[in-house]
Amino acid sequence: MLERFHADELPTKAGIDKLDKLRFRDFLRNVYDLDYPDTHETLTCLLQNMGLATEDGYLNLAGVLLFAERPEWIKPQFVVKAIRYPGNEIHADTYLDTEDYDGALRKMYDDTLGFIMRNLHKVQAGRGINSPGTPEIPSVVFEELLVNALIHRDYLIDAPIRVFIYDNRIEIISPGHLPNNLTVAKIRSGNANSRNPILVSYAAKGVLPYHGLGSGIRRALGVYPEIDFEDDREGCLFKATVWRKPLEMMKTFP
Repeated sequence: MLERFHADELPTKAGIDKLDKLRFRDFLRNVYDLDYPDTHETLTCLLQNMGLATEDGYLNLAGVLLFAERPEWIKPQFVVKAIRYPGNEIHADTYLDTEDYDGALRKMYDDTLGFIMRNLHKVQAGRGINSPGTPEIPSVVFEELLVNALIHRDYLIDAPIRVFIYDNRIEIISPGHLPNNLTVAKIRSGNANSRNPILVSYAAKGVLPYHGLGSGIRRALGVYPEIDFEDDREGCLFKATVWRKPLEMMKTFP
């Protein structure tokens, strides 16, 4: 029986020299209490043993996404495109805010989360007029959905993750439908299937704020139930839609 192949094991043309030495050094110290290897051969062997490099000494896709210095130069298609539209529909040439986010997975996560949070309304929620207010939707919702999108998307599809912010909703659209026999009902119940097990294993080691396979969706729903999921098998994408409350229902800051 053939061993199952995962997309995050895909070989790349990036040599070990493309590694972000400082980021990888800090990871080794913080997680394994190891020093950065002092020879190219030792470093290559370590990366291979960690599942981040191929047998012929190149970074695999997981190694690039997690620890390469400029992942976007190696895999420019694996980025996040974020747009804030006026109203509730896509506009061809009109937007209020837009950014493309690249870099390692942690940087894409931090930057995309920042984009979403700056485009949310701030609610007084009983606080004084001089207080900063709280976001209309708790940040933990987007923390969980973004981690889910970054580590569970289909990396065999050369397309970006897209984040669309409208007046009435926020959509996070990941390339690839749910794998195997997973359904929306099953993920709502906490079931999961690891499409990219190397990425999952390093997310669990603190590379991303990851809380365990299958727990993220339930955690997001637990704090904010107004979330819909669409598993589009024809379009080969998975969409999470977070519904916003009408502005007139909220007491917001200017």
